Amino acid sequence: MTVAMIIGITGQDGLYMAELLSKKEYSIVGVVRDISKAKKIIPEVIKKRLKLVEWDMLDQSKIVEVLNDNRPKELYNFAAYSSGAGMFDDAVNIGDVNGLAVTRVLDAVRAVDTKIRFCQASSSEMFGEVAQSPQNELTEFSPRSPYGAAKVYAHSMIDVYRKKYGLFLCSAILFNHESPRRGHQFVTRKISYEAAKIKLGLSTELLLGDLDSYRDWGFAGDYVRGMWQMLQQKKADDYVFATGLVYSVRNLCEIAFSHLDLDYRDYVVSDSKSYRPPEKFQLVGDSSKARSELNWLPEMNFKSLISLMVDNDLENLMRHNNKNNMSDNK
Repeated sequence: MTVAMIIGITGQDGLYMAELLSKKEYSIVGVVRDISKAKKIIPEVIKKRLKLVEWDMLDQSKIVEVLNDNRPKELYNFAAYSSGAGMFDDAVNIGDVNGLAVTRVLDAVRAVDTKIRFCQASSSEMFGEVAQSPQNELTEFSPRSPYGAAKVYAHSMIDVYRKKYGLFLCSAILFNHESPRRGHQFVTRKISYEAAKIKLGLSTELLLGDLDSYRDWGFAGDYVRGMWQMLQQKKADDYVFATGLVYSVRNLCEIAFSHLDLDYRDYVVSDSKSYRPPEKFQLVGDSSKARSELNWLPEMNFKSLISLMVDNDLENLMRHNNKNNMSDNK
């Protein structure tokens, strides 16, 4: 049975990867900071094939110990500080966890088993102030946040270790990818959640920044499938995963609210404090390399994705309200 280790299994991407690997009958080792908290998050269907292990991304000896004890064939790293509203918070720790810690893992792989196949979740935030659109694997990086800079460092070290030591190391350059598991600090989830609250009469307005900011948004489940495909190849390489299509925050609002038979213009208020400086070039991914070499294609379109997120938030809010009403009636 193939053993795969997932660092950061309780996050959006980690959970989707665990579900994918579980269906493929892998034995999964989930690396977390707190096992008791992780057990509350991870779905039961995943737990059947899962072993949870605690480690500290800053503890080199512990990383080596965990790898040595579990000997995974595949290793996926999703551990990172958020790329949402907190991209500029705590720059030192962001650099350590998102950047230097990846080098610790690479050193551990080199020490324990050079046959381990490793995949790093890189980010389109590495491109930053881009000079061209769309962006592909050869586009120059110009990060504009501590998050993006740390990701560039990790991405660069993967290339260094791959060339120097011949390790099977890959970077997946992921453009924005969303799901019902997305954190509330991200604009997609903020909109889907608040739209559902407004529908249920739990809120009356939604404050947002620039409604005409555009992004390349895809479904997280599609992107982790691409990462798995990367580790099945004969040669380690880096790939961009993106839809190649851009939508504005306004488009997002229109889809989310209309799915609930609401007009976003009645509820969305533009907040000038949340505006970002205008971008000269759009962040939009060119995933032609992944499409041609991996036969990868995104399967869920933008409208279906946003509708899925809205439905999930609406269902969860209704369930929560019903529980509260039952408690009040006791």
